Amino acid sequence: MKNKESKIDLEFLDHVAIRVADMKASAKWYEKVLGLKRYQLPEWGDYPIFLLSGKSGIALFPAITTDTALDPASKNVKIDHFAFNVTNENFEKAKRRFDELNLKYTIQDHYYFDSIYTQDLDGHTVELTTPKESAKNIY
Repeated sequence: MKNKESKIDLEFLDHVAIRVADMKASAKWYEKVLGLKRYQLPEWGDYPIFLLSGKSGIALFPAITTDTALDPASKNVKIDHFAFNVTNENFEKAKRRFDELNLKYTIQDHYYFDSIYTQDLDGHTVELTTPKESAKNIY
């Protein structure tokens, strides 16, 4: 029997930490492409660099490029992608913004959601997803 008092209720996804080859270039990419706000506190030193929209975002950490590279095409254990939820209006804005920036992207219909996918400077797959009317049954 499960104890109700031991159930953890999560508030939101705070951040996803990713390793990047060039911290400054990646921070600029996320600011320019997704409009994320940069936070880099002196108490933290050179990293991480947090890039947030509201209370959710990413944390950039330097990659150790002398370490053995992982095969980006591998479907073995790894983070496949990360996604930000956006309104339908902002989904349309993202398509226009990606076109303005000449970013390659794909759009997929996931029945309850539509998603647009692109890749950052290090090849991380970034998804923006927007709910369809039927998604209200999910949340």
